Amino acid sequence: MDTERTTAPIKAVRASSRKPLQRLSPAIAEQVERLLGGRTRDIRLHGELARLFRERSWPRTAKIIRAWMVWVIVLDILTLALNAILLPAETVMSMLWPASILPPAALVAVLVFRRPHALWLQGVFILSTVFLILLSVALVGVNSGGEFYERHLTIMLFVAVTAIIIFPVPLGWAMAIGASALGLYLVFQLHNPGIEAGSALAGTLFFASGVAATIVARRTTTIFAQKTFLLELRDRSRLAELTDANSQLELLARTDPLTGVANRRSMMETLHHFWNEELKPTSGAAMLMCDLDDFKHLNDNLGHAEGDRCLVKVAGIIQSSMRDERDQVARYGGEEFLVFLPGSDEKEAKAVAERIRSRVEAASLPNPTSRVVPWVTVSIGMAILQNGCAVSAEHMQRQADAALYLAKKTGRNRVVVHTPEAEQAS
Repeated sequence: MDTERTTAPIKAVRASSRKPLQRLSPAIAEQVERLLGGRTRDIRLHGELARLFRERSWPRTAKIIRAWMVWVIVLDILTLALNAILLPAETVMSMLWPASILPPAALVAVLVFRRPHALWLQGVFILSTVFLILLSVALVGVNSGGEFYERHLTIMLFVAVTAIIIFPVPLGWAMAIGASALGLYLVFQLHNPGIEAGSALAGTLFFASGVAATIVARRTTTIFAQKTFLLELRDRSRLAELTDANSQLELLARTDPLTGVANRRSMMETLHHFWNEELKPTSGAAMLMCDLDDFKHLNDNLGHAEGDRCLVKVAGIIQSSMRDERDQVARYGGEEFLVFLPGSDEKEAKAVAERIRSRVEAASLPNPTSRVVPWVTVSIGMAILQNGCAVSAEHMQRQADAALYLAKKTGRNRVVVHTPEAEQAS
């Protein structure tokens, strides 16, 4: 038996219902359920789950980072231009060189985050870029002195806080951004001639509480994002399981459970599609009605188990005798098989029918009480549709049945082509 051809209907049904969904591995599924079953605040992603989360969220993360960098560049240039209009030239010149650090640093980050990189490399780029941006903002105020000194240090902290809030990055990265901003603030404030060291420390502690609260908020946002990701993973996995189950149900509905070939319903759908979608004036087709000779005698003599085994073997022989994947075979009744050969003329159909008949006979499946020979044989009635004649599928089946009746009547184990005389004889 040609097992690859026998399983063709199964493969076709599976292919037609395949979706871009995947089941989770048992280990991952168990981890997802455990995390979702616990407290939301305890969610932590590790290993494969963390990798999947980064892979899923990277496009959005990269887009947010690029957008933030672009806006920082735009605001830096606009601020410098506005200061050039409103402030003295000497003050503007003192701001110019530190302000020029920001645009190229941010532009490098924009270019880097256009495609994925290793996680550690992303971390290096994002942290070094943000540090240079914060340093640029702080130095603008430090170089200008006076009222600009502390103002720009506060602006620097504001920039750091917006980065922490907006960037959907690991908690460690957010903490590093906050620490670098507070470190720069403390260092520059300790060198600020306008305030005492105690005031610098107090101001740093005050802003540290705000940065810490921002990092906690960032962590909460990340947890909710990870929970949403876990729920999506579980839902997609369940949908994949449901899709597979529906595919199996569809397969069962279209396949004969004993022989594995298509059932009558599936064949009717195939014929309906051909007659309504593919039939053209130049189309040809053939229909073979195959019936096992003296099958009742086989069941009575050898038992139904042997009869079932015989049906499975014959179904495989018929399936392996088809020309290509367009040819269809279905179990049409108890021991009847209907074969549909689209695009076939009488010569090709006779060749297929004779191949089926001879292979079944050569298989020598026992049927000791057969009235033909002491093994299983098959009679075949054949109807031909030529040049897209206005003949319905039901009429062709009746023609094939009439030819089959004549094959039985004239000795069995033979192929008979439908003729008007065959129809009258039936």
